[in-house]
Amino acid sequence: MPIDPLADYGFVVVNLLAGSLIGAWIGATWAIRMRSTTIYRVLAALLTLIAAVLAWSHIGRLDAVTIQPVPRAIIGVLAGVGIGVVAALIGVAGGELLIPTIVLLFAVNIKIAGSLSLAISLPTMLVAFARYSRDNSFQALITNKVFVVAMTAGSIAGTIIGGLLLGVVPGTVLIPLLVALLIASSIKVWRHEEARAALRTLYAPSGLEDQ
Repeated sequence: MPIDPLADYGFVVVNLLAGSLIGAWIGATWAIRMRSTTIYRVLAALLTLIAAVLAWSHIGRLDAVTIQPVPRAIIGVLAGVGIGVVAALIGVAGGELLIPTIVLLFAVNIKIAGSLSLAISLPTMLVAFARYSRDNSFQALITNKVFVVAMTAGSIAGTIIGGLLLGVVPGTVLIPLLVALLIASSIKVWRHEEARAALRTLYAPSGLEDQ
């Protein structure tokens, strides 16, 4: 959406950002301190949650709730904290949680909500990125810089292609496909540690477990 129609909804961005920035810092801190097995389980649960919200928000009916301004602002901050935590843990912008929240809580048109979610997502992910950068594991970006550059280039290309296909691929096909992909990903992430353990057992006799 152009900027002009969004100007009247600045309070929505500020309200949710007040919570999401805090949540992003908390989520990144938890991710750094969690054991690998725990983080995989959490990620799997969050992927399933995102799949459920995606299906509900696009296939179901979203009706805004009527709440007084002060309670709504408090709920907005709390919702922002939760969204920020999820976004930082899972490493995504959290739009599929932000858009239903904006529509339900602030009675905003879903197309405007989609654009507003971008204004919330970017600062939120920058805070999470800043928190991750203070941990030694952040050096993995330098170690795997070729992979990072390749994935970044692919993501940019995919975003452009996705924008061009926006009016071509119907939502009735795209949404179930994305939901299925998220559920399949959650199952794979949940079983990730089991697969690593099996590989360690397989290669241990030959001393290749680290490879």
